[in-house]
Amino acid sequence: MALNSHRRPFLWLTLLALLLSTAASQAADPRKVIGPSTADQNLSDYFYDQTLQLTKRSLKNITDLEDWKKKRVTYRKQLFEMLGLSPLPAKTDLKPEITGTIESDGFIVENITFQSRPGLYVTGNLYRPAKQAGKIPAILYVCGHGGVKKNGIIYGNKVHYQHHGEWFARNGYVCLTIDTLQLGEIEGLHHGTFREGMWEWLSRGYTPAGVEAWNCIRALDYLQSRPEVDGEKLGVTGRSGGGAYSWWIAALDERIKAAVPVAGITTLKNHVIDGVIEGHCDCMFMVNTYQWDYAQVAALVAPRPLLISNTDKDSIFPLDGVVDVYRSTMQIYDLYGVPQNLGLQITEGPHKDTQELRIHAFRWFNHFLKGDDSLIEMAATKFHTPEELKVFQTLPADQKNAKIQESFVKLAAPAPIPADTQEWEQQTERWKQQLLQKSFRAWPEKVNASKPEIRSITKDGLVLQTISFDSQNHVPLDLFVVLPADSDATKIDNINLVVLNQADWNDNFKHIVPFFPGMQAENASSPESDKRFQEFRKQVLETKAPIAYFAPRGIGLSQWNQDKKKQVQIRRRFYLLGQSLEGMQVWDIRRAIQTLKSLTDSSGAQLTLQASGDAAVLCLYASLFESGIASLELEGIPVSHQQGPALLNVLRYLDLPQTLAMAATRSPVILTNAKPEDWKYPAEVSKKLGWDQSRLQIKK
Repeated sequence: MALNSHRRPFLWLTLLALLLSTAASQAADPRKVIGPSTADQNLSDYFYDQTLQLTKRSLKNITDLEDWKKKRVTYRKQLFEMLGLSPLPAKTDLKPEITGTIESDGFIVENITFQSRPGLYVTGNLYRPAKQAGKIPAILYVCGHGGVKKNGIIYGNKVHYQHHGEWFARNGYVCLTIDTLQLGEIEGLHHGTFREGMWEWLSRGYTPAGVEAWNCIRALDYLQSRPEVDGEKLGVTGRSGGGAYSWWIAALDERIKAAVPVAGITTLKNHVIDGVIEGHCDCMFMVNTYQWDYAQVAALVAPRPLLISNTDKDSIFPLDGVVDVYRSTMQIYDLYGVPQNLGLQITEGPHKDTQELRIHAFRWFNHFLKGDDSLIEMAATKFHTPEELKVFQTLPADQKNAKIQESFVKLAAPAPIPADTQEWEQQTERWKQQLLQKSFRAWPEKVNASKPEIRSITKDGLVLQTISFDSQNHVPLDLFVVLPADSDATKIDNINLVVLNQADWNDNFKHIVPFFPGMQAENASSPESDKRFQEFRKQVLETKAPIAYFAPRGIGLSQWNQDKKKQVQIRRRFYLLGQSLEGMQVWDIRRAIQTLKSLTDSSGAQLTLQASGDAAVLCLYASLFESGIASLELEGIPVSHQQGPALLNVLRYLDLPQTLAMAATRSPVILTNAKPEDWKYPAEVSKKLGWDQSRLQIKK
């Protein structure tokens, strides 16, 4: 806090927190196992390694205050982008409406609504003193997940948290308490990836955290429009989800002069390694394109007064992570020379809205917004029924809250057909750079991998090879190569690389893999396997073409814990690290191509990629960044990332028809089980640029 004497009540709690967090971090196993298998342990090690890299990088190499100020400009732009707010939406007419007013014990409550964007309604309660002289400070209170519902009627989160607004109004503040998108009077959705399987949110670059941040920005606009409010003295607070939204608005908007996020932030380590992510819905996270740890968000509040507030037994915001965020953020406050503006207060208790947490928040705002350090003598109590605080009796017909995920982030406009080859080459280069920067930024710059291990056996006229290699640290994978025993490896002119999805593996290849060297122990053969192998042998001997089979991470032998809920949370961990599972599978395919080429280049062999379904999409993207691919043979490919694999932000720049056209520029593509009408864009590009018909073939 601002004065040493003002900090003393918090000092013993801060010291205790530091001691406890240090002991906890030393005692805890940092590699929380996702499941019992070797594949699960490899994945745990991968997440540990990736998280550690991001944590070490966050807020490092900042030399002095001027250096920080320059980087801060870039960081704020990145945060806007990662919340889906770049370009920033237009500030349209709020169309505020007061639907009811209540006079209470020394304060007045107004039930209000405004539109942060046309059709995106924000419902809330504005609390103000019944009597005031001149303009007074205002607090934006953003709610956590505390929805109130009675007899099928939704009253919103604001009803649950009313006592905060009422205390502020009784103590000389205006307080606007607003509902969140989910559990508000007009219910939207926070659980897209958490529960609903909406992985296209990643491809859209959408997170409900962006909606909450935008609603907060517009709430400040509304507060500044009120004649009772001193627009230069605005604060923000909230707990749990509201704690997270307090971070977003305090980091993004300089109008916030003091902030107290309660139980709303912790470290990547807690989320990814310790598994805290499993207790959080999507509104807690930005799309981590630039691979931040969360102290980087907190640091953007500096040098403005910030109190990081939490309890010591909070299972979803663990103590060690909260303290680590405080320590990292203090580096930036020290650069400004205002360490007194950053506070840490830890009280006893679970993840709960306790009175002790409230008192410290009240004192913080009194000190920094009113210059008042007197004791808090009034408790925060609830005065009103849910019915009294409801905004709408009938929900507006034009509301977009329920499906705002479909329109909040601006997606790429339909791509024009290029005028000529030069224009096309320029466009494809732009797309490739956007993919590398926004979708595949987490790909390794280099791989310190050992030489592939090759094991071979001859069986029934076939040479079977297992080629083991590292895609990156803690991602060991296998290629399975088969060729007729009488083939001359030095004269192989074509190799088919078949990239498997899980259905391919389950339906067929799991019966074949036990016959490859090194696989027998883990994958015992059966009469069914013997039958499948003989069918497989016959096909290879008839075609006399060498074939390589490959399953990216998470498929086949590297399949992880198959509990459905665990699978969801594994995918979400990738997301928090600025990755997507599918984006890293594209990298795996690239590494498989590189490995095969390193072993066959001396023979001049050509490589054909074959895949179906989602794996076909992954092959398309891999082919954009690897040379020497003779052709792509793809079956049953999805027509859009809305239904297909999730790649971060990809729909903000292009969709699969554009990707297919780019791939066909580099290698002939044959699509089977496809509808020509779904692929008009690449067909028109082909026609305009005069490609040979063999360059792009689309077959039903």
